[in-house]
Amino acid sequence: MAIDVEQHELVPKHELLGEDEAQEVLETYDVTKDKLPKIKRKDVMAKHLGAEPGDIVKITRDSETAGKAVYYRVVVE
Repeated sequence: MAIDVEQHELVPKHELLGEDEAQEVLETYDVTKDKLPKIKRKDVMAKHLGAEPGDIVKITRDSETAGKAVYYRVVVE
């Protein structure tokens, strides 16, 4: 039996950013990719998205205080 991890209630929404979106995030927060938190290429959601090292993943989590909280991770080997 296969489980669709993307639909699991405990897994927040993950999105793979395009080059333009990724560049905008880096400029907005005035950071480089090596300064972002990391997510392993073998992470279940990274694999599901087809993420490659150097890609940026946007993670949107529900937050009791903020409503939604957005995090960014760079994919590493």
